[in-house]
This record gives sequence, structure tokens and C-alpha cells, in this order.
Amino acid sequence: MKAKTIAVLGTLDSKGEEHAFIAELIRQKGHLPLLIDVGTGADPTITPDVTRDQVAAADGLDLQALMARKDRGECVVAMSKAAPKFVSALAAEGEIDGIISLGGGGGTALGSGAMRGLPVGFPKVMVSTLASGNTAHYVGSTDITMIPSIVDVAGLNRISKTIFTRAVGAICGMVEAEIVPSSDERPLIAASMFGNTTECVDAARKILEDAGYEVLVFHATGTGGKTMERLIEDGLITGVLDITTTEWADELVGGTLSAGPTRLEATGKAGVPAIVTPGCLDMANFGGRETVPEKYEGRNFYIHNPQVTLMRTTPEECAELGKILAEKVNAYTAPVTVLLPTKAVSIISAEGQSFYDAEADEALFSAIKENLSDSIKLIEVDAEINDTAFSTACAEALLENLKG
Repeated sequence: MKAKTIAVLGTLDSKGEEHAFIAELIRQKGHLPLLIDVGTGADPTITPDVTRDQVAAADGLDLQALMARKDRGECVVAMSKAAPKFVSALAAEGEIDGIISLGGGGGTALGSGAMRGLPVGFPKVMVSTLASGNTAHYVGSTDITMIPSIVDVAGLNRISKTIFTRAVGAICGMVEAEIVPSSDERPLIAASMFGNTTECVDAARKILEDAGYEVLVFHATGTGGKTMERLIEDGLITGVLDITTTEWADELVGGTLSAGPTRLEATGKAGVPAIVTPGCLDMANFGGRETVPEKYEGRNFYIHNPQVTLMRTTPEECAELGKILAEKVNAYTAPVTVLLPTKAVSIISAEGQSFYDAEADEALFSAIKENLSDSIKLIEVDAEINDTAFSTACAEALLENLKG
């Protein structure tokens, strides 16, 4: 097998010995390490292949002038902006085939930040002291493999050598794995789904697949929405079946599954045909019942399981959510249709179910209609979101929009 080039990126002033160990293991595996220094403190303790000044130049930075101010935080922030640009350029030019990094707090921020600038599918391994905690802000919407360092990344010992050796095995295995080109060249549709909208998305997906499209389904759990938006931004998606916009409810009330304030924006910026529905905007998500903020006591809750508590959105919150959804969609440049399932936006908001609230639903629908641009088509379907009539309407509307 042809030798692959693996970027070994790290703060070579404080973690030089450890990254040199990684580089040597890569050589022993028959591949070529490319040592990249992103340190902003003392001089590197080993000789890098790419200097910190070369990395900083990718973002037009005069690193030496910055370092002279002796503000470590400022230097790390600046380097964390430059590193993704430098590394992504190397990957785009075919100069690296994978990337690995070791780090504590600052090193993980720098290493994972560089990795987030790389496309999905590009081999990425981050060995970190922080890998056993909440890694969402390090991984983001990409596919970084994070490995707990167990001990601090501070010298070489029997534990760290074992972990680093396994990590090298992982990155070498990744770059050696040959991806077989897909024979399925159908255009891609991105769809957002929740347990409460599964039937709708599954039925719509079948119609779209029968029409010649491949459908990628994303679980609307915050990370799922971010990942979907990332792929849309990257130009990989032909159309969007955005049936489940529930992440905006979490963003509004502080739930656990927010995809951030830019959710629903990528489709407009990319100019991709779409349909949008207020799927599951009747609910916000929290952890176990005891984790719900005290300010929400007295609200309507549904215990989905011991780890997940759903909270019914109020008429006031629904009105705000409807306005947000409409304003986001108003910015779309390609054909888009908004569809409203007037009998229920989730399984449990149907009449007779736990979250049934006709006033809240009316506030949601009215706000959408009042704020949506007259130039955007709106379809009201007298059905629950998982009814065949609604899923068919969504699929057919998207197919119509895809015609241009």
C-alpha cells in the first residue's frame, strides 16, 4: 500500500516529546508524519515540519507580534482560527490523508478546532484529557474520533505509551481503509426526524426514493440538526425535507437539544429547494425530571424515559417559534413550501394525547401565517403530522420544488 501522509498537529513547545513519539510510531507503520506546530509559548522542543508562523500566516497573522503581548488566551484563540484554514488547505490539495493530535485543555481546543475544518469522512483522531466529558463543543458537527488519554498528556509512561500506540493504530487503520466509490449516484435529500415524526419521514422518504433520490435522515437532537446544516453548507445536498424543526423549541427555552440560533439558515444560504414544517415544536427536551429548571415547575411534562423529560411549549412560546420559523424561511432563495399539519405537530399533541393544546397550536400556526412572506407557498393539511396525507403532501411539495 502506498504510504499515507498523516498530520501530527500539536503544541510542540509543551507536548513535543509526546507528538514525536506519535510521529515515530507512524513511521514504523510505513506512513509519513507531518509535524505541525501550533504552540504559542516557548520554542518547540522538537523540530517541526511546519512552523507555527506558517500556520498563523494562513489567517494573515503576525504570530511573533501577537506572542510579544504575552496573552496566552489571545494567542490560542488566534491560532485556533488559523489552524483550520491551514489544515483544510493541505487536505484540499491532497497533501495529507489524516490527522492526529494530543492535548489537554488548550491542545484539545486547537487540535479539534483544526479537525472541524476538515470534511466528513476525513480521518481524524484526538487524544484528549477531556474526552470522557461533554465533547459536543469539540466534535461539533463533524466525525472526530476522541480517545481519552487516561493520564495527562505530560511525558511518556507505560499508560500514555499504550494509549498513544492504540491511537496511532486507529489513525493508520483509517487512512489505510479504502473507500469504495458508491455506485449510487442519486442526488441527496436531507431529512430531519424525531421519534414523534418517524412515520411521516419514513413515508415521505419512500416517495422520494421511488422518484430517484437518496434520503439522508438526521435525528433532530441538536447535533443532528447541526450536522445536517453542515452538509447543506458543504454543497452535498440537493433538497431538504425539514419536517422536524423541534430544535428551535430547545433553543428558545434552554432545552438540551438545541442546534443553535443558526438552525434553518443553511438551506437559504445554499439556495437548496426545501419544504419546512413545524414538526415537534410542541416540545422542548430536558434530562431526567429532576434536571428541569425550577422556573418551569407547574408546566405540562411528559416523561419520555428516565433520562428524557419533554415539556409542552406554551401559546406564547409557540407564537415566538412560529415567528422565528417564518423569518428564517423568508430568507430562502430557492423554491420552498411551508406545510402545516393542523391536527397535530407530533404524536403526543394530537387530540386526547398528553400535549394536546389547541390554543398553543393555533398560536403557532397563526404566527407562521402572519410572518411568512406572501411569496412563499403555504399549505395547510387537515391531518396529524404522521398521517399519510401529510407525509405525501410533504414529499410531493418537495418534488415540485426540485423541478425549479
